[in-house]
Amino acid sequence: MLKQGLSQKLLQKLSPQQIQFIQLLQLNTQELEKRVDEEITENPALETEKNESTDVDSNEEEKFESESDFDDSDENEDNDYDDYETGLDEYIGDDDGDYAYGGQTDPNEEKRELPIANVNTLYDVLNEQLNAVDLNEREKLLAGHLIGMIEEDGYLRRPLKSIANDLAFLNQVQTDEHELEKILHIIQSFDPPGIGARSLEECLSIQLSKMEQTHEVQQAKKIIHHHMDDLAKKHYDKLMKALKIDRDDLKGVIDTITHLNPKPGESQINTKAQYIIPDFIVTTQDNELHVSLNSKNAPELRVNRGYQETLKGYNDSTIKNKTLKNQVQFIKQKLDSAKWFIDAIKQRQNTLLQTMKCIVEFQKDFFLTGDIEKLNPMILKDIADRIGMDISTVSRVANSKYVQTDFGIFSLKEFFSEGIQTESGDEVSNREVKEFLKEYIGKESKKRPLTDEKLTSMLNEKGYNIARRTVAKYREQLNIPVARLRKEI
Repeated sequence: MLKQGLSQKLLQKLSPQQIQFIQLLQLNTQELEKRVDEEITENPALETEKNESTDVDSNEEEKFESESDFDDSDENEDNDYDDYETGLDEYIGDDDGDYAYGGQTDPNEEKRELPIANVNTLYDVLNEQLNAVDLNEREKLLAGHLIGMIEEDGYLRRPLKSIANDLAFLNQVQTDEHELEKILHIIQSFDPPGIGARSLEECLSIQLSKMEQTHEVQQAKKIIHHHMDDLAKKHYDKLMKALKIDRDDLKGVIDTITHLNPKPGESQINTKAQYIIPDFIVTTQDNELHVSLNSKNAPELRVNRGYQETLKGYNDSTIKNKTLKNQVQFIKQKLDSAKWFIDAIKQRQNTLLQTMKCIVEFQKDFFLTGDIEKLNPMILKDIADRIGMDISTVSRVANSKYVQTDFGIFSLKEFFSEGIQTESGDEVSNREVKEFLKEYIGKESKKRPLTDEKLTSMLNEKGYNIARRTVAKYREQLNIPVARLRKEI
């Protein structure tokens, strides 16, 4: 049986303005700059001082003054404009017609453009080599398709049978695995060595085949083809027994293999220039810390004056027309959108500065000295409670953001860490413990690497009350393998 009834519910919904602010807050400096450019492109009512123009829609005012553009038969619709004109003054503004925001940044900040590296991509390099090979049109077509299927690390992971089906479906070219195999071997002769391989074993084998065929290279081939599992697990005794060689010979073979490139495609990718642009700048003057935003984080935005003057022209006009109403509605929407965006940028800047100043205050000793041992344990909740904001807001601020200090550039995430209890009862950052772990492992004998139990004992002797499982967790967070896999022959 169907029934109708009323019920009340409490629901929390985010307004479009709040959603826009949240999206802007989690962007770093580079992403924000791109986002601002996109918004300026999409919304002609928004502009920066560098592209300020009062010529936007310069013909709009003429439209308001020319009665021939409209149909006067809509006189009965005059009443429809009464409510519409209410509050129009807030869009027109004062005589200056400005609704702008220029962020507060460090006035001493050096303004310069970063250089842009001009490099060839992996596919450019391969296609250049393809053009130098004597192939017919069909073979070049197949080779070009295979090159396009190679992934950025240099591997061809799509099966040749599937590629043959792709060519038949997309290019109406009939081929088979045997023909593609021959073309692939040609591509595998290109630089960088190992390109176009379908597995790690094939990649390393290609590189070894291009080297002088010494005894070490011959033995390396045997390991690659038949003993990869023992090599990965560093079972050196098994390898010496299988190859019938001594420890010194095995050391030379292992050295040959370790100098091979397991990801040949990245030799091109890594040449691309990548820069870390700090979002914050912390400077020290007279033992006082000063926090400022990177100037790109606070763009000087303003509402286009031409649009405000257009609305002012409408306000002074005696013409009332439905077409005119639609045009003015469009302009009002663009003005609203521009003002919301400017407000969101301003709110973003205030939130970033407030959060960063709190972090600097919390970690004052570190920012003054640069000493990792001065870093205090700090979690998101510590900062959220101090500034009266939600933990998710602090998390968005810390995400993908960097700060420039007198001691280098650091990720904001590096300042958030758990606390470790010492024998004296003090609480220190677990980052301090991780630094000691890296130091101990960096100085260990690679023939007899330190086990997690030994590392735990060394840290306990230094005064850190820490369990073996915690040491293992920190080691894994540092991407350091277990002792057995760190062992060298």
